[in-house]
Amino acid sequence: MRSIPAFGEADPSNCEREQIHLAGSIQPHGALLVVREPDLSVVQASTNSADLLGLGHAPCGSRLASISAQLEQRVRMHLGGRLDRLPVAFRCTLGAPEQAFDGLLHRPSCAAGLVIELEQAQPHRALVQGIDTSLRQLMDASSLRQLCDETARVFKEISGYDRVMVYRFDEDGHGQVLAEQREAHLEPFLGIRYPASDIPQIARKLYERNRVRLLVDVGHAPVPIEPRCSPLTGEELDMSLCALRSPSPIHTQYLKNMGVSATLVISLVAGDRLWGLIACHHSTPRFVPYQVRAECELLGEVVATRIAALESLVQSRAELLVRRLEQRMIEAISRDGDWKPALFESPQSLLQPVQASGAALLLEGESWTGGEVPSSSHLRAIGRWLDSLPRQNVIACNCLGDHAPHLEPLRDTVAGILAVPLSGQSGDYLIWLRPEQVRTLTWGGNPFKPVETSDDPSQLSPRSSFSKWHQLVEGTSQPWSAAERTTARLIGESVADVIQQFRAVRVLIAQQQLNRVQAQVQDSEQPTAVADHAGNLLIMNPAFERLLPCSGPTPRTLDDFAQVLQPAAEVRLQLGELRRTHRPWRGEVTIQLAALEERSFLVRADPVLSAPGEALGFVLLLTDMRQRRQADAARSRFQSQVFEPHKAMAVPLESEEDLLYCNLFSGLVHNAQLAALEIADGVDLERVPDMLDGVQASVSRIAELLEHLIWYERSPARRRH
Repeated sequence: MRSIPAFGEADPSNCEREQIHLAGSIQPHGALLVVREPDLSVVQASTNSADLLGLGHAPCGSRLASISAQLEQRVRMHLGGRLDRLPVAFRCTLGAPEQAFDGLLHRPSCAAGLVIELEQAQPHRALVQGIDTSLRQLMDASSLRQLCDETARVFKEISGYDRVMVYRFDEDGHGQVLAEQREAHLEPFLGIRYPASDIPQIARKLYERNRVRLLVDVGHAPVPIEPRCSPLTGEELDMSLCALRSPSPIHTQYLKNMGVSATLVISLVAGDRLWGLIACHHSTPRFVPYQVRAECELLGEVVATRIAALESLVQSRAELLVRRLEQRMIEAISRDGDWKPALFESPQSLLQPVQASGAALLLEGESWTGGEVPSSSHLRAIGRWLDSLPRQNVIACNCLGDHAPHLEPLRDTVAGILAVPLSGQSGDYLIWLRPEQVRTLTWGGNPFKPVETSDDPSQLSPRSSFSKWHQLVEGTSQPWSAAERTTARLIGESVADVIQQFRAVRVLIAQQQLNRVQAQVQDSEQPTAVADHAGNLLIMNPAFERLLPCSGPTPRTLDDFAQVLQPAAEVRLQLGELRRTHRPWRGEVTIQLAALEERSFLVRADPVLSAPGEALGFVLLLTDMRQRRQADAARSRFQSQVFEPHKAMAVPLESEEDLLYCNLFSGLVHNAQLAALEIADGVDLERVPDMLDGVQASVSRIAELLEHLIWYERSPARRRH
């Protein structure tokens, strides 16, 4: 494990871990005392305390009351308050001759005592009016750019530094100057980037806790604190909240290499993160009194709050767009029965919120697109790549070729991807795309130059040159911002909700249809059984159940019907073939209904196919053979009896007219035969016997009527006329 360098012993290779909060020294423009509670006796002090405070002796071992009754009074006034988060300011007089001092009081920990920092007081200035004017100017800013520009202007006016910059950190920790106010003779830094390594993480943590840092003179000689380790804890003093804390030698050399002699830095903590800094640089040593620093800290909080508000405004607008998009999708479901066209009918409503050039929906093996997108095959390849990544709520990438080299040729259309998964299924994504954007980044010096250690103090910083260094970036898109990623997540969640609603509607419709069909099957008088693809029975209607023996198990699978339908071996064979080959079966079976009653049925077994070779299930229908046999018997009886009236006609044929009557009767019989065929083919079997008997009766009546007509034609009276 690498050792942690003590304060002042780090070099550029390990400065990231330097314990800068344990400086053990202060800047010489003030004095520091550490006092024990509750007697308020001094246990540690900066070595310049006696001289700076006008004391006749070193203060260690003395009580505050012996140094200054007013100082003790000011300190005791605040002992009941919370002193571990924000130092409390006060003013007092002490020394001989008496001088006014501005003091800051805080408690680093419960056991470490109280830390008192003292600086010579400066004349009061009209604070409230100046703050009020600055507040109005900052609060009127309606965009981030306008706010940053106004912040740089206001802080330069308040602080009087040569250069004031608003500096923002990106997600990789690199910084960029977004706004700048400077003296005319200074080189502009606007737009320049600085690598994350310039501000170590431990320094960033301190910026979050102590939001104003004053460095009066980079060339100062640090004033040590004695003793270095606290008599109360045996450890070095935690100086995280100390305004006078000495900066790291690496930092002071860094500033010297930039040509900077004094700095004032105000942290911008927006929400819960260090958003950036207001950095004030001066070419000569410069002291800023506490009152001005407090004003800067207050306004810095206002700026940070305004940044958070503007970002929230962007977020609110995105949420409004998402709600409108969701409403359109829901309306499309009601109007068209589908939501996907509404997502792409106005592509800009989907693309603009995240500043994308194209979008694609990959869902259930299909794709829908809007804007500039690659081919369907390439979209499927992107979907497979997304599936290979660890599961995330949002996937953002602005250099696809680096992460998926096989997709690098798509960079003209797809160099950046923003994707959200829509379900737990692989391949279901809503994707936004950005093309390659070749751009030049301007850095303050070469951020990639290797660190070179040396005994020369000027080489302590990561680099001694801050000349503009240009980096050409290819194969990447514009990075996706945090707001854009959040917007994508919101849209994705909305689409996922609509998908679930749509599926729920389909489930309800399918369930309603299923219930209706199940009721129809159950109410049918035809014995019916339905099985799933594995042969397990799903439905067996009451008409079928009434045919089952009272004793014995109820069939649960298709194979169980071999215990009910005979011949069992044939039934088992045919049902097995049905399941294996999906070939329909037609046959005749018998069922033993009672001890002496056996009934025949026509069986019809069919597969229900969803795709070639894939069965959803099977349907088994039984048709009672009694009606068919009765119909067949009626048909035979009709055929045998239809000519009987013709044979039974008692009138001998004596003339040509009689022959005509006979031919007429034959035609009528033929018509009756055709009617019988139609009845047999198109009428319910149960009605066939009665209808055929009716036709037979009609033929007999026709024969009788013809016979009467023949007798009538032969009557003497008829002949006389």
